[in-house]
Amino acid sequence: MQLHTLSSFPKNKIGKIMGYDNDNLNMPTKIIEMGLLPETLFKILYQAPFNGPLYIEFGDEKSRIALRKEEGDFIIVEDCINAGK
Repeated sequence: MQLHTLSSFPKNKIGKIMGYDNDNLNMPTKIIEMGLLPETLFKILYQAPFNGPLYIEFGDEKSRIALRKEEGDFIIVEDCINAGK
């Protein structure tokens, strides 16, 4: 089990959200409001060039959103090799 930030997670691998970077109190609440909660499975589908936005798919409904790299830095994730989804 290896922890990453969402913005450094490899593309097309399934990961699980483990929590948030509590050292930075400026975390946008929109991350939680969009449903990016702990235990949520996700996959990075695309990252724009030059550290641009991340396009991710998450949850059972396969919701898709774009996040800025700075927002992805707040989210702590792990590899989820046996996700089965």
